[in-house]
Amino acid sequence: MTENAHQQPTAPASELPTQYAPADVEGPLYERWVERGYFEADATSGKPPFTVVIPPPNVTGSLHLGHAFEHTLIDALTRRKRMQGFETLWQPGMDHAGIATQNVVERELAKEGKSRHDLGREAFVERVWRWKGESGGQISGQMRRLGDGVAWSRERFTMDEGLSQAVQTIFKRLHDDELIYRAERIINWCPRCLTAISDIEVEYQDDDGELVSMKYGDGDATIVVATTRAETMLGDTAVAVHPEDERYRHLVGTLIKLPLTDRSIPVVADEHVDPEFGTGAVKVTPAHDPNDFEIGQRHDLPAITVMDEHAVITVPGPFQGQDRLEARSAIVAALRAEGRIVAEKRPYVHSVGHCSRCKTTIEPRLSMQWWVKVAPLAKAAGDAVRDGRVAIHPQEMEKRYFDWVDNLHDWCISRQLWWGHRIPVWYGPDGEVVCVGPDEEPPTGEGWHQDTDVLDTWFSSGLWPFSTLGWPEQTESLAKFYPNSVLVTGYDILFFWVARMMMFGLYAMDGTPPFHTIALHGMVRDQFGKKMSKSFGNAVNPLDWMDKYGSDALRFTLARGANPGVDVPIGEDWVQGSRNFANKIWNATRFALMNGATVEGPLPDASAMSAADRWILSRLNTVVAEVDAFYDDFQFAKLSDALFHFAWDEVFDWYVELSKTTFQAGGEPAKVSGRVLGEVLDVTLRLLHPVVPFVTETLWTTLTGGESVVVAEWPSDSGFRDAAAEREIETLQRVITEVRRFRADQGLQPGQRVPARLALGGTDLAPHEAAIRQLLRLQPEGEGFTATATLPVAGAEVALDLSGTIDVAAERKRLAKDLANAEKEKAQAVAKLGNEAFLAKAPDNVVDKIRGRLVKADEDIERIGAQLSRLPEA
Repeated sequence: MTENAHQQPTAPASELPTQYAPADVEGPLYERWVERGYFEADATSGKPPFTVVIPPPNVTGSLHLGHAFEHTLIDALTRRKRMQGFETLWQPGMDHAGIATQNVVERELAKEGKSRHDLGREAFVERVWRWKGESGGQISGQMRRLGDGVAWSRERFTMDEGLSQAVQTIFKRLHDDELIYRAERIINWCPRCLTAISDIEVEYQDDDGELVSMKYGDGDATIVVATTRAETMLGDTAVAVHPEDERYRHLVGTLIKLPLTDRSIPVVADEHVDPEFGTGAVKVTPAHDPNDFEIGQRHDLPAITVMDEHAVITVPGPFQGQDRLEARSAIVAALRAEGRIVAEKRPYVHSVGHCSRCKTTIEPRLSMQWWVKVAPLAKAAGDAVRDGRVAIHPQEMEKRYFDWVDNLHDWCISRQLWWGHRIPVWYGPDGEVVCVGPDEEPPTGEGWHQDTDVLDTWFSSGLWPFSTLGWPEQTESLAKFYPNSVLVTGYDILFFWVARMMMFGLYAMDGTPPFHTIALHGMVRDQFGKKMSKSFGNAVNPLDWMDKYGSDALRFTLARGANPGVDVPIGEDWVQGSRNFANKIWNATRFALMNGATVEGPLPDASAMSAADRWILSRLNTVVAEVDAFYDDFQFAKLSDALFHFAWDEVFDWYVELSKTTFQAGGEPAKVSGRVLGEVLDVTLRLLHPVVPFVTETLWTTLTGGESVVVAEWPSDSGFRDAAAEREIETLQRVITEVRRFRADQGLQPGQRVPARLALGGTDLAPHEAAIRQLLRLQPEGEGFTATATLPVAGAEVALDLSGTIDVAAERKRLAKDLANAEKEKAQAVAKLGNEAFLAKAPDNVVDKIRGRLVKADEDIERIGAQLSRLPEA
């Protein structure tokens, strides 16, 4: 905790409206922060750096709850570090999103009755840039709404000039180091997007298909194979069996007739085949299956492509021109007509790959593409975590990371698109291949042309931690802010993005990893734990909730659910609850200002403070230490919860209430408590600021007269603790809570006054008698006082005269009836749970329900008995 003596006098509460209206506050506050340059980062300062890059949202996107969640966590981290005196950079920017953006613009063209081919490549790319300038990037405005403290002057785009130079530079270096190569291999092909996609962009789901068993060959040279993709049999160039399979040993090395064609294909022996699965024989289609491709390579088999890029059959004959699904049915029918179908299973549920963007079924396809040789890069990425240079948080996520980087296949980086970083390779008329760096002139002359493909979007976003800082130039920003301090991102892109950045960062930056810590969070789900999507009807536009409840309310709800690596459920009622918390902070601070809260002058000496003053300062320092520890461990849920309960329960519901009698009495004790309350509010608002920046900025500047809480000093633990004061106030809380519970049990209204005698001797409660009477609405005992109920609690005794407030006889009768019902409920539950025949037949959930009824009955019996014991005999 820091002493915070300010030159300016505390602002009066009258400067605060009676109600908090987020819509009136948030926009102007954010623009003021930006205008004052609070979020900018100076690469020449002597402050220690703290760097976080934004996971670049797609230029086509808009703010969804996942963005709001992630941005809230990053903003909280960076705001705290800024207050701690770090030169803090939260690097903003957007991704060009190759396929997604091209699809958007192509849909716009389709409305005009045109395709990209009507425009040509150059005009189409110009059209995309125009769309980006006019319509793209709306997410930037939405980030402002959320309160993102990013360095806007440093905003980058993965297709801007500097990042394009970085992409060309690293491509050239990798190519020259023989870590990028061109080869014909099986790739994942999307017939809808008309491009290759990487393994991690394929989503697998169980689909209803068909499993067809069909007979190849004739007579003794017959083998039965099974497939879910009958259309690919047109490209079969072998049948494979296991070399130890006695059933087929006589056929290995012979040729058998391939149905529906004029070809014969060999039977080959390959250990890849599982002799226990199906018939133990598999058809081999090297051009349309990755496993078959490997078998084909081992046995020098030809690879016959039978489909074009639209997944239409190209083999001359009756099936030419048919779509793959249409051809599948036609081929099965033709085989059936020849008597070659042995078995058909429909539906046959099996895992099928789909394009993650358009959901079209992926077609494995032999294609000439550009690849990154990942083995040495992936090893470096794994070693950086294993040797401790990079920490993954939570640590249990390390296994997923290692499972991925230790088993990476070479990465297909070329895409058959027009929008993106074009591959910097030129081909000459005599087969020349020249890779061109950013400072080199491409070859010219007749017959020279550049590769038509562009690079995978993840290639450029993999450079993000250093390309945004000016690499390959050795800039001041690169020297100051690389490596990044922490990467905050979802576990769902651990493979898409994180592994790519690790590989490229270690390669480009001489073994220095791109960040010290990878902090992984979960996905936002609805309040029932279900994935949010438009198709489920549970998707939420966060702007709607921000409009309704304020940005702070949404942020606090998201942060309060953020346990590391765990999915986050969220419902509107929770956001409403967070809005209530913001209102509570507002109203309590306003009330405190009206009743003596101040930050003027140093804190009084502890000897001049009341027990309540010392208690709240002791608790405040404990919370400061807890919050710091939770931040350092990325425990956003725990730190938010600690602040919520401290602010609402301890400061507002207890300390402010306990201080009322002191303020009413006036004098020096009131001044002391006013200064303590001011200190507590000052520190609490600073602690809350990173998560709920808008309401805390308004209240803190009003309370302290300071410039802005954004640049205020982060609180530190002063070490002040007072265990005796904490015990004393805890005892006081027990007394008040117990009497309040008794009053509620007796049906007394909260404001209803009751005569009472307090016996506080022998306890630490004597100085608090006035507060106890005020908080419990207990008036002094008068003439004719009769103790109709006596409550011993915490060494004290509170005697109440309820004769004028309740009918004791009627209350005893009511409680006796409730007690009898509870005892009857218990007897029934005990009887059922003691019945062996019932337990043997009843479902587990029914038995659990009865056990729960027994527990509740026991609790009711104890509670009602205690209430009866406190009432006098009628």
